[in-house]
Amino acid sequence: MNARIEDYALIGDEQTAALVGLDGSIDWLCLPRFDSGACFARLLGDDDNGHWRIAPKGAHRCTRRAYRPDTLVLDTEWDTEDGTVRVTDLMPQRARMPDVVRIVEGVSGRVTVHSTLRLRFDHGSIVPWMRRSDGHRVAVAGPDSTWLRTEPPVRTWGQDFGTHSEFTIGEGERVAFVLTWHPSHEPRPRLIDPFEALESSVRDWRSWAGRCRYEGPYRDAVVRSLITLKALTYRPTGGIVAAATTSLPEKLGGVRNWDYRYCWLRDSTLTLGTLLAAGYHEEAEAWRDWLLRAVAGSPEDLQIMYGVAGERRLPESELPWLAGFARSAPVRIGNSAVDQLQLDVYGEVMDSLWLARQSGLSPRPHMWSLQRALIDFLRSAWRQPDEGLWEVRGGRRQFTHSKVMVWVAVDRAVRTLEEHPGLEGDLTGWRELRDDIHREVCAKAYDPERNTFTQYYGSRTLDAALLLIPRVGFLPPDDPRVIGTVDAIRAGLGQDGFVRRYDTGGPVVDGLPEGEGAFLACSFWLADALHLTGRTEEARDLFARLVDLSNDVGLLAEEYDPVSGCQLGNYPQAFSHIALVNTARTLYGSEGAG
Repeated sequence: MNARIEDYALIGDEQTAALVGLDGSIDWLCLPRFDSGACFARLLGDDDNGHWRIAPKGAHRCTRRAYRPDTLVLDTEWDTEDGTVRVTDLMPQRARMPDVVRIVEGVSGRVTVHSTLRLRFDHGSIVPWMRRSDGHRVAVAGPDSTWLRTEPPVRTWGQDFGTHSEFTIGEGERVAFVLTWHPSHEPRPRLIDPFEALESSVRDWRSWAGRCRYEGPYRDAVVRSLITLKALTYRPTGGIVAAATTSLPEKLGGVRNWDYRYCWLRDSTLTLGTLLAAGYHEEAEAWRDWLLRAVAGSPEDLQIMYGVAGERRLPESELPWLAGFARSAPVRIGNSAVDQLQLDVYGEVMDSLWLARQSGLSPRPHMWSLQRALIDFLRSAWRQPDEGLWEVRGGRRQFTHSKVMVWVAVDRAVRTLEEHPGLEGDLTGWRELRDDIHREVCAKAYDPERNTFTQYYGSRTLDAALLLIPRVGFLPPDDPRVIGTVDAIRAGLGQDGFVRRYDTGGPVVDGLPEGEGAFLACSFWLADALHLTGRTEEARDLFARLVDLSNDVGLLAEEYDPVSGCQLGNYPQAFSHIALVNTARTLYGSEGAG
């Protein structure tokens, strides 16, 4: 494959999502959920691992493409010698089962269009049995079944373990393809009208986008990021996946390939703040309720991530039949980091629930008792080493960011009791605990020689997560230690003005071969930190550069390689889009400096 990660656009139905390439091919789709087996896995393999391409016969990359304004409906157009044709891709919100709708429309002239559908269930490994039934092409393999139909019918045939269609379309004519998935033991689901589905999808997305309260500069980028975040939401539960993909590499040809189709607690505070500030209280409440369900139970059993419905078991395995994007192997499903101890997530959970209470979300009777249990656990657990927010696989350490976020957890508990004295809790004891954590971090994690906080106690390495110190309130922005840390990270982890998470070529912290791109969320955090420390123009310049890294349809992956100019990592990345919205608010919202 010669595709780049940013060559793809996203469509979805808030339960799963597909990636559509510049050549008109859907190369990634998991059915029926984000974390299900992929039926199109060409993204991580080759043609025979499943894809669905619709394009003019003999054509390659499209001439242009764009989302219809304020929607997740994608229009892709080709100009050919015979005329112009448009393919409109969408996944309408499902009534019961998922549908992929692809509408081919003649714009001018008469163009011959070819469709090639290669279904490969279980992440591109299983060729289904195909048959005809009632005007459909039906594919069945084990638990999976799909039905393909066209309106109006066009010539369709089987060849090379694929389903092919070819027809000529003139100006104003339309042909719709509909692919519907359902469990193979159930009867065919009710048919949808693809043209009505298009109209309702456009209407519904624009209605939703119209609720956005942000009116500052870069509004289009903010709305696109919010739509992407909505598309990564698993609507039945309110959970939000980190990305729609697994194993897109953080270094081309490398092994830093992870499954991001799950919900991370770490994203909770930033996600909640984004949704609330943008005016999406219903979505914020659904995310808060998912969070409460997921973390319910014993505090020592708190996980860093869960499945979209709150599942705890996410066993990691490798798929050797997939060569990986740009030969970046192994391809992994599941994520063994689920078993790590990452103390910072207690801070994110407590901060999220504090923010939910402050924002007036409807209360939940068990919420405070759960928060108290988390703080009781941290009384003894906070001194433990952990794997930290970057989920290192090189052993536990006393990571500074983890300790700062434990301080956040206790601080939010103290502030909640101070603001709501009728609640039960040990205010005096919690204040003492908060002060103890603060003293230790300032004593053991700060390097006075270089005037910077370091990645872990006693180290000389840096960590971009420490840019969050002023944002979470651990120290004020004008504290010399904060300014020194921002400057040290900018100098030591900077890459063409952007920021890497940490130094992967120094001491073996993460247990992996060196090399990855600049981390986009961290680069947005640098813009925030520059603004907070009085360098607003520099922050705005950096923000503008970061927005410009978005691809032609406004999407961001996890990382960016300034050398190759390509995006890296899973895609589209919720954390990157959340950071974009939050930094726009910081720099240009009502609280922003001029």
